[in-house]
Amino acid sequence: MVEDRKFLISTRVFSSSRLSESKWPSYMFPQSEEEEEDSSDSANLINGKRAFDDDVHDHLRQSKSLRLSSINDGDSLINDIGRDNSITCLIRCSRSSYGSIASLNRSFRSLVKSGEIYRLRRQNQIVEHWVYFSCQLLEWVAFNPVERRWMNLPTMPSGVTFMCADKESLAVGTDLLVLGKDDYSSHVIYRYSLLNNSWSSGMRMNSPRCLFGSASLGEVAIFAGGCDSLGKISDSAEMYNSELQTWTSLPKMNKPRKMCSGVFMDGKFYVIGGIGGNDSKVLTCGEEFDLETKKWTEIPEMSPPRSREMPAAAEAPPLVAVVKNQLYAADHADMEVRKYDKESKKWFTLGRLPERADSVNGWGLAFRACGERLIVIGGPKSSGGGYIELNSWIPKSDRSPPLWTLLDRKHSSNFVYNCAVMGC
Repeated sequence: MVEDRKFLISTRVFSSSRLSESKWPSYMFPQSEEEEEDSSDSANLINGKRAFDDDVHDHLRQSKSLRLSSINDGDSLINDIGRDNSITCLIRCSRSSYGSIASLNRSFRSLVKSGEIYRLRRQNQIVEHWVYFSCQLLEWVAFNPVERRWMNLPTMPSGVTFMCADKESLAVGTDLLVLGKDDYSSHVIYRYSLLNNSWSSGMRMNSPRCLFGSASLGEVAIFAGGCDSLGKISDSAEMYNSELQTWTSLPKMNKPRKMCSGVFMDGKFYVIGGIGGNDSKVLTCGEEFDLETKKWTEIPEMSPPRSREMPAAAEAPPLVAVVKNQLYAADHADMEVRKYDKESKKWFTLGRLPERADSVNGWGLAFRACGERLIVIGGPKSSGGGYIELNSWIPKSDRSPPLWTLLDRKHSSNFVYNCAVMGC
């Protein structure tokens, strides 16, 4: 975890990491080299004339060259310590510093914008988790729980149908995927890239679906179950590789299911709960997928128990999350947190959810793993326009009850539509 490491490069070097929320987009996503040259030329022109004469300009350029001589070597990055040591330092910097780092020279920019620095972080098991969520149609925000700062993402481009339809989301690698329907029958995927701060569309699953269970691990994600465009419940699954942007079909599950949830735990993928069968009953079992053997194994009673009886399709999919390879669940009805005992294969209650974690049968409440934390995002509307709260808790290995910390609150007239955690 990058939160637990002392940086070899002081964050004071990159003082702009303390910029306000409104300045983050241009700070985190620097201009291309050509754009920088154009803006530099414009800045040096006043009424069609150079602001400085050539001699003064040459002197300033030489001075700048001397000041940056230690980082201008394309092969070494930071010349005085060599390329390998430079990378060792840079991968330990916060993600929020990479905009400033990329603006130093061409080599730094290539390291960041190509995604290479994130691959190196992943290889060295250095991960920083940010929360991405949407409370407005087509609008997304990101929250850094360590620095407790917000960033607005660009508005999603889409048609009216997609904008108003139910959507599902998942973060994998440096991508945020938002999935939905574009014309009530055609499935579409919009992809936000952290590397260029923009949205794109056009990718398709091998078997397009909705109401699936999904989870990510590093640069890969698995999507299992769900419904096809005709509403048929599926037993198929596939894997997405965010670096290659490819979809690979996986063996079929033992049971078709929709409105299920997915997690990675102990290096394996689990699909939990949902609705299945010809009579569309609630499934209490889960299934484990071993990435090495490519086999599914059914696990009885893995879905957290429901505390209230209601129509199967009225309740949200199981609110589950994994922290340090331990499975937790949020019981929205009783406002409790539960933990799964992998040995006894039973659930037990730990304690209470945050007070402001209301929902409608589980809809509108986000319960996510964020590194070593559990994050709960939710809150009731109020007469003043309403707001949502972000609460976190770092679970212990014993059965200690949750002690929630309020990270921040944000005004919103709506509940949480979608939420995902990006770790890179």
